[in-house]
Amino acid sequence: MDRPFTSSPSPALAVPAGSPQAAARPAATSPGAAPAANLPSVIAVVGLGTMGTGIAEVMTRAGHEVIGIDLSDATASRAVAVLERSTARAVERGRISPAERTDALARFRTFPELQAAADADLVIEVVDERYDTKRDVLVALDRIAKPSAVLATGTNALSVTRLAAETTRPDRVLGLHFFTPAPAMKLVEVVSTVLTSPETTQSVTELVRSLGKEPVPVGDRPGFIADGLLFGYLNQAAAMYEARYATREDIDAAMRFGCGLPMGPLALLDLIGVDTATTVLDAMYEATRDRLHAPSPVLRQLTAAGLLGRKSGRGFYTYEAPGSAVVVADAETPADRHARVSGRVVRTVGVAGSGTMATGIAEVFAKAGFDVALAARTPEKAGQAVARLTTSLDRSVAKGRLTREQRDEALARVTPAASYDSFADADLVVEAVTEDLFVKQQLFRMFDKVCKPGAVLATTTSSLPVVAIARATDRPQDVVGMHFFNPAPAMKLVEVVRTVLTADDTHATVRQVCGTLGKHAVDCGDRAGFIVNALLFPYLNNAVKMVQDHYASVDAIDAAMKLGGGYPMGPFELLDVVGLDVSLAIEQVLHEEFRDPGLAPAPLLEHLVSAGCLGRKTGRGFREYARG
Repeated sequence: MDRPFTSSPSPALAVPAGSPQAAARPAATSPGAAPAANLPSVIAVVGLGTMGTGIAEVMTRAGHEVIGIDLSDATASRAVAVLERSTARAVERGRISPAERTDALARFRTFPELQAAADADLVIEVVDERYDTKRDVLVALDRIAKPSAVLATGTNALSVTRLAAETTRPDRVLGLHFFTPAPAMKLVEVVSTVLTSPETTQSVTELVRSLGKEPVPVGDRPGFIADGLLFGYLNQAAAMYEARYATREDIDAAMRFGCGLPMGPLALLDLIGVDTATTVLDAMYEATRDRLHAPSPVLRQLTAAGLLGRKSGRGFYTYEAPGSAVVVADAETPADRHARVSGRVVRTVGVAGSGTMATGIAEVFAKAGFDVALAARTPEKAGQAVARLTTSLDRSVAKGRLTREQRDEALARVTPAASYDSFADADLVVEAVTEDLFVKQQLFRMFDKVCKPGAVLATTTSSLPVVAIARATDRPQDVVGMHFFNPAPAMKLVEVVRTVLTADDTHATVRQVCGTLGKHAVDCGDRAGFIVNALLFPYLNNAVKMVQDHYASVDAIDAAMKLGGGYPMGPFELLDVVGLDVSLAIEQVLHEEFRDPGLAPAPLLEHLVSAGCLGRKTGRGFREYARG
């Protein structure tokens, strides 16, 4: 065999330490406590790379006798060293006693031969993500392990059913997909096949639960839940980069600041390994024939060139050394190109609209020292908008984010108005009205008549073509997209969308203003979804398709993405908050723009919208909510 005992890196992204997700899970088995009598006691782990070592540590510290197997003495020694360091830290932090540490280290033994697994109750293989390699290991283990032993594969892309069928005990074979780093990550996907016995699934599920992990039952298809959703998103990010729609830095920053993710997609691909990602996507495409899963050519090019990410020292980014997490500048690192163009002076700002977004944007500008005219269609609506702004500022004072003096100063800078004539002297006008092209075009025609020459006119649209709005004026060079995220006072990201007609100094003005506001600006072209929505909503749509296909439940998918992907909200939580009607409209725009069958809105989403089940705002979406 071709060095099978090296575990492949898991593609999952860790939940940040201290996050609510990490804190709100069941406690693990007490260190050193003996496993329950009905659970597997002796565990063998085949492949002591990063994942195998992590699994071995989890099992050892939960009281199991663990047999680590790897052909490489050096790899086995590193696994022992990792366990020694982690248990030493646990002693220093008072989590275990020195005696418990000694016992844990004694329970972990390493061997170079598969024969060592002969007495194991459960054998988990985490060798290279290649079918031939995994098949050979499982077939050999099938001959060696005792008849009652369960064999588990750690694959995240290959067919568990096909691997199980290669053995003489397919009823005792399943998938056990941990996420890296295994000691920290709470999610474990338990993959049953049509051949797996219910008793096997139940026994392993109870074992996972006894470790303090969250077992999520899934069927056998490439990627399962978490990676099945994650890798489509990563692939689209790679394609976006390859098309030079946005820089790698802006793509990653957009998803971190716009969605609250702990890591951007291209940095995550480097962490996973570009070659690993390509292998997983190949398997997913083979199963789905969905073009969204066909690996982007840039992934194959980087793999062929040996630019595999962190482990090789270079992938989408360049690193200090192979294996390092420190990014260093390279030829693609953006220079300060914006400093070469001076923006226009902005002192006064007009905000059009009276809804949540308009009110939030007005608050952001006022707190940053700009004089703001907040105009709505009627005096009543303008007054209501200022009242909401006042309430928001009061909350900031109550939470200690603002002083009473800062609150009063910000409020004094905001002037409500019932006419857009109040924008006559504004240096920058930001439109935040309903997402309707005709309405926005009519409004910009009004701005064209009212605003002074040289005023920058910005639209907050999230899905409409900015150039179509710009062409409604006689000054399209002064029009730009300025897509804030909701709630505007809290969200750090602004997508700056320049059209083919936007002047350089118009673009520079908005970027400078974003800096003054304390926002992170990212540049993107004028196409549907910009960066965030173009990557986010296909992921949400694919989650709906999983439920529609009866592959997994709403709760299982939300848990998988929060615990296994590091997402602050599961896809169905997010859909219900955003609104199913809003989500459907964005997905329809994306499908119409790109004409990719994989972007067609899921029929289940369309049916729920037709039924008036729009999420939290109607009391029912993918879940039911108390009204009032």
